[in-house]
Amino acid sequence: MTITGLPTPAPTGTSAGVRHPLPGVVYPPATALQRYVASGALGRETLPQALRRAMRQHAHRIAVTGPEGEIRYAELDHQTDRIAAGLRGLGLQPLERVVFQMANCPELLLCLIGCLKAGLIPLCTLAPHREREIGTLARHSAAVLHIVRGDDTRFDEVAFAHKMQQEAPSLRLVLQTRGAPQLGAIQLADLLASSYEAATQDDGDADPFQVAVFQLSGGTSGVPKIIPRFHNDYLCHMQAVARACRLTPEDRVFNPLPMMHNLNLGCFFGPALLSGAAVCIAPDMQNRTLTSVFQQQRPTWTMLTDPILVKLQHEISSGQIDFRSLRGIVGPNSAPKLRAATGAEAFHIFGMTEGVITFTQPGDPQEMLDQTVGRPVHPQDEIRIVRPGTRTPVAEGEMGEAQFRGPYTIHGYYDAPERNAEAFTDDGWYCSGDLMSWRCIEGQTCYTFQGRTKDVVDRGGEKISAEEVEWACNAHPAVGAAGVVAMPDPVLGEKVCVFVVPREGHPPLTVETLGEFLQRWGMARYKWPERVEQIDHMPLTQSGKMSKPDLRTLLAARLQHASRESP
Repeated sequence: MTITGLPTPAPTGTSAGVRHPLPGVVYPPATALQRYVASGALGRETLPQALRRAMRQHAHRIAVTGPEGEIRYAELDHQTDRIAAGLRGLGLQPLERVVFQMANCPELLLCLIGCLKAGLIPLCTLAPHREREIGTLARHSAAVLHIVRGDDTRFDEVAFAHKMQQEAPSLRLVLQTRGAPQLGAIQLADLLASSYEAATQDDGDADPFQVAVFQLSGGTSGVPKIIPRFHNDYLCHMQAVARACRLTPEDRVFNPLPMMHNLNLGCFFGPALLSGAAVCIAPDMQNRTLTSVFQQQRPTWTMLTDPILVKLQHEISSGQIDFRSLRGIVGPNSAPKLRAATGAEAFHIFGMTEGVITFTQPGDPQEMLDQTVGRPVHPQDEIRIVRPGTRTPVAEGEMGEAQFRGPYTIHGYYDAPERNAEAFTDDGWYCSGDLMSWRCIEGQTCYTFQGRTKDVVDRGGEKISAEEVEWACNAHPAVGAAGVVAMPDPVLGEKVCVFVVPREGHPPLTVETLGEFLQRWGMARYKWPERVEQIDHMPLTQSGKMSKPDLRTLLAARLQHASRESP
């Protein structure tokens, strides 16, 4: 069904389509694109054009703020012009790919906008990613530049970036954004101070129907899939979120989660910058840093997950943090708990990097605010709930698989024909694998998220592929077979548990010894199993496949037994 709601911009024309298609990118079908352009849902402005317009309109306002200082919009515009000029001066060409592997910091924002202005395509990896993820993604995308911070005392990011040049020969350049300069890395400070002539992409050459950013899927099958987000579809997404959240230039937006993740870029700091609001950035997740942001920057709109709320429990209860400046807290669930802990209004968000975003919104009925994830942010977003594996709609209140379609929902992953054949219907719907139900409250259709059909562990919002972890664990010499399931956790929601059939002649695996192996293997730490269970044999289905339901039942029994045995 199509959801009506926020108004769309006025139509800007009828012709549509990318001028120079990139191999491997699935562009929207002409009929759908024409419909969205004719209605005004998709416009003819690129992301850097829209950002430049906002930066000039709000030139004297604060754009970036946090423990490391402030940047006003005029300076943000100037510095990102210098970075774009410097990148083009180094020989980088429009549509070449750039690996972003940075923890949150102002330099990340500068480099992101600089790349967009230069016509480059950021590849949005995460700071904890390691050899398997970065090497595979860089090779797959043919990335040419790897951007890192360079100030992590626990991990030499620049040395790692040079190592990745051996894994992905296309990575010819490394850009270091902070820390002591290291040999072989281009320094961001040098780009900002360079004498390169401004060489940003000419507006006349900009294509709103072209790829702007390569985002990543949740990694439901091995290494994450690459998701192409186009200039006008990502702009549609961000502007719809800004309208749903009622963002204004007076707002100060803070999401401490990774900035390159779609949740932050697409639903927090991207919409904030387009609205002239201030973006609060915490350079780390230490309690004193997060406390400083809430004390000094006093955000008006923030994201708080259960792990962060628990982490800051002492600071909140002792009065070091108060939330009187907030007009909205966003979380994936637990709005009543957030509201009780902070005294601020709390709203739910649901969405995926592939497309449709839903919010509960100010003024919604209490039942909707507390028990649902609201409704889509754009009037042309479509959601249908069907019986899994069919196109048969479910009745109100009945659980089914959610399928999505709309102006900013993708039509295919990058260079992944087999995955695309599984994930998209022939009539253009994205099959999410999410289990949802719909209901009508006071005349408004809204949705409730009820789980996933995909074999993933949702650890504090990070989707971890069970298959990927099993594959890595099976490489351990002591493992005969490995099966990964989610175990419940009161803070993170879920953690990774691995069942292991041991090989003879090897000592039993522990969480510590397996973690040491996975570190050498090159897997991001947040994916490591946090419980190891030994079993004599792997339960199988009638077809001979590993039986995950049997593993989950066994885990529940063992956890129950352990709780009875504990003092």
